[in-house]
Amino acid sequence: MDKLRHVPSLHAMQALVEVAESGSFTQAAHTLCLTQSAVSRKIQQLETHFGVALFARNSRNVRLTPLGEQVLGSARHILEHLRALEDRLSPQKRPFRIRMHVSLAVRWLLPKLSDFYLGHPDIALSIETVATEVVEPSNDSDAYILYLSEPSSDPACLALFEEALVPVCAPGLGGLSSMDDLVRFALLHRSADQQAWIAWLSANHGKPLATYRHIPFNLDELALDAAARGLGVAVTDMTLAEESIQRGVLVIPFGEALKTGGNYSLCLQSSATAHPACSRVLQWFAEQAGQGASKIL
Repeated sequence: MDKLRHVPSLHAMQALVEVAESGSFTQAAHTLCLTQSAVSRKIQQLETHFGVALFARNSRNVRLTPLGEQVLGSARHILEHLRALEDRLSPQKRPFRIRMHVSLAVRWLLPKLSDFYLGHPDIALSIETVATEVVEPSNDSDAYILYLSEPSSDPACLALFEEALVPVCAPGLGGLSSMDDLVRFALLHRSADQQAWIAWLSANHGKPLATYRHIPFNLDELALDAAARGLGVAVTDMTLAEESIQRGVLVIPFGEALKTGGNYSLCLQSSATAHPACSRVLQWFAEQAGQGASKIL
């Protein structure tokens, strides 16, 4: 029978898109709320259907083959059209979807959500978190929050707060009161990024980075949790640490906050304005941005 009578499943196409965007079967499984083996089976179904290999796999990563890129383009096109159709027919029936880094969701947005729902009980937010360094826009998101090294002139981007780096540690971490004491403690940070520590140490007349002992983690959130448990000192944005500092879980032991010139911004997808809650969601985020600016200044 003609293959066109047996089109690939939408779930398989969603799996392809998620694996391609995250570069990881594990992360795709987490996003889709499936097991890794289930995601692998869906990709195998597509490969069997088209008779081609979609991914080149090795021990460190996965990447699309040239033919896989073609299938991915078609899958994205089909899924985008289906979502656009759903949005046109019943946009009020789905949440407003926001994509952001997991640490930003846990440290900044989550403590504010009760305030959002108190003022907007009729609106549901769907928060999708990613662990990748750069938050890429997704076809199934209305907005995404990303870090920008400098302010954006794009009217679709709303600056939420400026980055101001500070060291944080557990309140019971004794013997830490000056830059000289810092060499006796581990520096906690995300494995792939030591730049925040480099910038803060340089601005506060610290020693070269190689002087210190390091404990790396694959997520900023894990580094901050480790700091709260007394494993060492992490460096983070003042705004992200604010709620933990207020609860007494973290303290700033010494040093000046370093304004890097970067900021976190909420950026709208072009299709976001079709959602009936878009203007009210944007207004609420603008109010949070105003409050954050007043605290930093």
